[in-house]
Amino acid sequence: MEFYTSFNEKRPVRLCESTRRFAYESLYEHKYGKDTRNTPFIDITGVAGHTEISNLKKYDLAIRRISIESPIRICNGERISCAATLGDSIDHWVPVRINEQSVFLGISHLTIDFSETLEIGIDGIKKKVSDRLKSAKDSEIEFLESCLSSIESFRIWIGRYVDALKELDGYDDNLNNLLKVPFSPPTSFYEAVQCIWAVFSFCRLCGCWPGIGRIDMLLGKYLKKDLEDGTLTLCEAREILAHFFIKGCEWVAGGNYVSGDAQHYQNIVLSGCDAGDNDVTNQVTYLVLDIIEELGISDFPVSVRIGKNTNKELVRRVAEVMRYGNGIIAIYNEDTVIQALQNNGYSPDEARCFANDGCWEVMLPGQSYFTYFPFDALAILQKITMKDYSGDADFSSFDELFSCYLNDLSREVEAIYDGCIERLNNKGHLSYAWNESVPCTVISLFEHDCVEKALSYTDGGTRYTVYSPHLGGLSDVANSLYAIKKLVWDEKKITFTELTEILSRNWDGAEELRHHAV
Repeated sequence: MEFYTSFNEKRPVRLCESTRRFAYESLYEHKYGKDTRNTPFIDITGVAGHTEISNLKKYDLAIRRISIESPIRICNGERISCAATLGDSIDHWVPVRINEQSVFLGISHLTIDFSETLEIGIDGIKKKVSDRLKSAKDSEIEFLESCLSSIESFRIWIGRYVDALKELDGYDDNLNNLLKVPFSPPTSFYEAVQCIWAVFSFCRLCGCWPGIGRIDMLLGKYLKKDLEDGTLTLCEAREILAHFFIKGCEWVAGGNYVSGDAQHYQNIVLSGCDAGDNDVTNQVTYLVLDIIEELGISDFPVSVRIGKNTNKELVRRVAEVMRYGNGIIAIYNEDTVIQALQNNGYSPDEARCFANDGCWEVMLPGQSYFTYFPFDALAILQKITMKDYSGDADFSSFDELFSCYLNDLSREVEAIYDGCIERLNNKGHLSYAWNESVPCTVISLFEHDCVEKALSYTDGGTRYTVYSPHLGGLSDVANSLYAIKKLVWDEKKITFTELTEILSRNWDGAEELRHHAV
């Protein structure tokens, strides 16, 4: 099995033939994506009393039914087990329906914390919930009990995979790993990869699209230990990690279901510094690049943190992989991002730990609630600064026009801020009008402070809440302002008033000037 670039250049061969065949089935035959689409949801219509219970208890019921009834899929020769096998999850819904109607939206635009599970296991998180429940107020009990319910659902689901693996020959490693992780902390690279995949897969199965974040930082110490102990070779580690990436393509279904918009938000971040400003680049960093280079997998968009201290070997390796095309690898200017985060109030130690969510926004993994407010920057220039070309706006210089536009832009951002402040309730945390319709306990388990505060991810439980104004059409604004500057003030081909009059009639009668402007 050979893989080629879009310009028909053969990709390198490092992985074994069976692994490459597995990748081909998933990426190009769409075998597992089509299979997932065949079972879109679990029907909970007939569950007694489902209309009389709270939304959170209904959510708990949904997660439990998913854990019990979702199809179990074990792919031929897979090195990593567990799968998100319900089609509605691909469409960003918790995959249960009542009377054919979806009930709960999924959660995305976040990167959950995998490091805590690696350190203490799900059983450690359960203990944290149980301890918090001892001091819980009446208003906090339902959420904390929901946490315990989701953990138990997770255990049931893993147990079904354990039972299925026991019936099959050739999956002893998969079975032994799942008998330990993710409920106990991993002690080897193989266990750690399975641990991350199990958590990620369960979140996906429950309709959520989390990013993965700094996978080399998460896994590096396990691989280093195994290589030093001689319990694993680099080639074996590459095969194991390749199955992680191939399994992540299980939603690729072809046809009208081709993924896009950063795929399903399962972004990976490589390299960069840690909180103490130490370079985290390790052999996992290079294994990921090997796998992406060989298989051309784009369903894990990979971003590499490049800064002033990045070694030249990594820069060259990234360039070698990028030259194969497909837009798989992006670059973050690490120094600029860290400074920007500090400018926004994060400490240097926190800022150095940034990753991204599934759609490229920078955040602290496992600590951040994120949402964004898109607005049209060009429309502000046209409709507010230039008064909708009514003739009521006039400027004596470009600097005056630009200053006015910046003020108009600032007012739009301030309005967004004021709207966010209005959501503060008397408890001092953010309250969302849509909280009751978007329970998300499974995600909340992997976000810092949710358990401690006994508040869900969508109810202000996270350590940081980020409202991001998304400036749309910025390049159009820059081009438009430049054209205005050139036409009116540099070349003096036309006055500003004459320009607005021409624009009000959409360049009718001024075709020669329009061509000059563009």
